[in-house]
Amino acid sequence: MNRRPASSASPSSPPLSRLLSHTADAVQAVRAGQSLTDALARCPGDARPGTQALSFRVLRWLGSAQAARVLLVPKAPAPAVDALLLTAIALLWPTDDPPYPDHTLVDQAVTAARARAKASASFINAVLRRFVRERDAIVEAACRDPVAQHNHPVWWVERLQRDWPDQWREILAANNQRPPMTLRVNARRSTAEAYVARLEAAGLAGRAIGAQAVVLDTPCPVARLPGFAEGDVSVQDAAAQIAAPLLLGAAASITGARLRILDACAAPGGKTAHLLELADADVVAIDRDPERLARVGETLARLALTAETIAADAAQPESWWANEPFDAILLDAPCTASGIVRRHPDVRWLRRPGDIAALAQTQARLLDALWPLLRPGGHLLYCTCSVFKAEGQQQIDAFLQRQPQARLAAHPPSPGHLLPLTHNDPDAGDAAPAVPSDGFFHALLEKN
Repeated sequence: MNRRPASSASPSSPPLSRLLSHTADAVQAVRAGQSLTDALARCPGDARPGTQALSFRVLRWLGSAQAARVLLVPKAPAPAVDALLLTAIALLWPTDDPPYPDHTLVDQAVTAARARAKASASFINAVLRRFVRERDAIVEAACRDPVAQHNHPVWWVERLQRDWPDQWREILAANNQRPPMTLRVNARRSTAEAYVARLEAAGLAGRAIGAQAVVLDTPCPVARLPGFAEGDVSVQDAAAQIAAPLLLGAAASITGARLRILDACAAPGGKTAHLLELADADVVAIDRDPERLARVGETLARLALTAETIAADAAQPESWWANEPFDAILLDAPCTASGIVRRHPDVRWLRRPGDIAALAQTQARLLDALWPLLRPGGHLLYCTCSVFKAEGQQQIDAFLQRQPQARLAAHPPSPGHLLPLTHNDPDAGDAAPAVPSDGFFHALLEKN
């Protein structure tokens, strides 16, 4: 098989062998149950961008690599050696955009093995050379395994088949694609169209997909974005950008006093900031994790915005609520993150089947705890970055059965489930993003 050579690396880039070793460390950590975010945080700064890029690619093809490794080496090697072997096989897996020529990758993997576990170098070399020689046959045999075929756990595939019988294959395929980089232009500073012109002047290309949303033709570091440090623009997926205008649109009928809004489970603060960019309101942002809450403060400081931040469990309002009702509540509830697998490819390998039910209980507890804090006539927007119906429509259906004072708001209508596909739910209407967005669920509730 012909494999296109990789583009030349920057003179300052660490050698590939070192990046492969760091990537193997990350893969080993994820297979041991640690998040990729935490694993990358331990990576030296100069190697982190390259390691992240390789780790994302490897984790998208990890199921395939694992099945191939079993065919090549039925007995698993030591974890550190196995992680390096899986990393190399995933990067050698046949795709339309191979990252490196075969010989370069094999040579650098062997070099990494000498530094990582010297005695394994010959073993790594022999296994990888066999994979390259017999790749077509090994790939065909490996893909008889459904995990290798879809690069998701079997239980995940089965859940999608039940929830989305017509779209499950497309969703799985979309999860293995690179996500678009979508920006939110600060409405207090500019418009999407004007920011597109700024991008062009900076040598970057993008297009407006809404009044404040811009999607880049090619992702880039935020440091290259004009005005990012000054708060002119933020990174936020198109589906996540639905939340703030949806909630504020419902609250537009409220006249008189300044809006009082609660953003529950607010970290890292993207939706908090969006609310404040669009409205002069008193916003309370709460999150139970003080470290994550600090990121909300950092986000607001960059944008020159202000909100009250509270480190507490939103489901225990008796510990933080001052008995003053809110006009609007945004609940971006903890979930499986099954809708943002493109951005977090480790999620599929870290989640377990029981997590859905456990998180659904947490979501229900938050809904029941926050509902009494909403004034009559107010609105609560429930959202999750999940495509599983147990965390979306089924959760809201159950809540409406428990709460006779609650109903789905008619205006504006709720988008419901949005899938990470080029064509979205036709019932979402104008709320559906104009580009493939993350998987998301939004339900706008009104209190009678």
